[in-house]
Amino acid sequence: MKGPKFLIELIGLFQKFPGVGQKTAERLAFHVLKSPSNEAILLAKALVAVKEKMALCSICNSITESNPCLICGDSNRDKQIVCVVEEPHDVHCIERAGEYNGVYHVLMGVLEPLDGVGPNELKIDQLVDRVKSDGIKEIILATNPNLEGEATAMYVFKVLQPLGVLVTRIARGLPMGGDLEYADEMTVSKALGGRMKM
Repeated sequence: MKGPKFLIELIGLFQKFPGVGQKTAERLAFHVLKSPSNEAILLAKALVAVKEKMALCSICNSITESNPCLICGDSNRDKQIVCVVEEPHDVHCIERAGEYNGVYHVLMGVLEPLDGVGPNELKIDQLVDRVKSDGIKEIILATNPNLEGEATAMYVFKVLQPLGVLVTRIARGLPMGGDLEYADEMTVSKALGGRMKM
């Protein structure tokens, strides 16, 4: 592609975002170009701040500006119910539904043996420690309903079973092969409400 160097570079960077193809990247780049300078500066500052000031919560592994995160530090949340998700953005998806008042545990991935991701690469031991020490009464497994998510949920269930904690699985309000990231609020709400004992 020919054109001004900085514009081509910006289009290339936008194309690295998930779900952004050539045409969308071009629209985004031209939008930035047409926008007032202060908006571009705010965008740049926000990008730098996200990389420099965000960290993982030491309790749940969610993304936060403070430690512990706002959810783990909220005295109004039910700390005896823990929703286990794959990635930090899944916390945001469930929170967006506005139906859940417990806390979270982010595994930081799923079991993918072919890619070298086994139980030791996930935050499963940390979850076991929380169950043993924090008086947790229920674990809700909210991994994605695809092959890797199901395998991870079954593995976590087997690890937690001897500890005597109630382990439930979100209902199938989410389509098989789908991701929490793309589910609407109602679907997430129904999935949480219809969770089942494993």
